[in-house]
Amino acid sequence: MSNAPLALITGAGRGIGRAVAEALAPGHALVLAGRDRDVLDRTRAELTAPHGAHVLTVDLGDAASRASFLSEVTGLESQLGARVQVLVNNAGAALSAPLARTGDDAWARLLELNCTAPFVLTRALVPGMLAAGWGRVVNVASTAAIKGYAYTAAYSASKAGLLGWTRALAVELASKDVTVNAVCPGFTDTDIVADAARNIQATTGRSEDDARKALARFSPQGRLRSPAEVADLVAWLARRGAGGVTGQALAIDGGETA
Repeated sequence: MSNAPLALITGAGRGIGRAVAEALAPGHALVLAGRDRDVLDRTRAELTAPHGAHVLTVDLGDAASRASFLSEVTGLESQLGARVQVLVNNAGAALSAPLARTGDDAWARLLELNCTAPFVLTRALVPGMLAAGWGRVVNVASTAAIKGYAYTAAYSASKAGLLGWTRALAVELASKDVTVNAVCPGFTDTDIVADAARNIQATTGRSEDDARKALARFSPQGRLRSPAEVADLVAWLARRGAGGVTGQALAIDGGETA
C-alpha cells in the first residue's frame, strides 16, 4: 500500500479536473470521480500515477447517486487502508440566460450541483480527515462568486453559496489542520467556456473565435486561463505545508478582480 495521501477529485475526466489529477498524481493516490466511465478510464490510462488511480462514477446532481458513491468511497478507503485526505470539489455546471428565462428547474439544478453536492461530500469526508490528523478541501468556485456578470444569476448564486460555506467551515476546522479553500478561476479554456462562446455566436452572429476573444478580454492579461494554471494553484493548496492558508477565495483571473 502506498503511503501517499488519498485525493478525491470530482469532474476528473476533463478540463480543470483532469489537470488537477495530473498535478496531484506524483504525490497522491487518486480517486477520479465523474459521470462518464469511458472518459475517466481514458484519463486514468493516460496519467502517470505512481501511487495508483481508482475510478468511481457518480451523478453529483442526484442525491441517491451521491449516497451510493459515498458508500463506494468508504469501501475503497477500507480496501486501501487509507482515508481521503484531499478533496477537490471541481465538478460543476454553468448556465447563461437572462432573468426571465432562468427557470426554477435550472436554478435548482445549479444550486444542487455547484453548492449542495460539494457540501454533502465534504460533510461525509471531513471526519476521515480529522481521524487521519489532517486534510485539505479545495472547492473550485469562480470569479462569478465575487463579481457580477450579466445573465448568470443562477450560476453566480450557486458559486457564491459555495464560497460562503467554504469560509464558515474553514473557521470551524481551523484548529484541526483541516483547511478549506476556494479557487476562483476567471474564464478558462474548458468545455464551459466553449459552450459560452457558442452561445455568444448563436445570439450575436459573431464567429466563435471572436466570441472567445471577447471572453478573454475580461482579463487584463487578455487571455483565457489554462486548466493547468488552475490545477497548479489547487495542488499548492492541497499540500500538507499549506496548512496556514484557510478560508480563502483565491482568484486566478489575470487581474480581472483586482
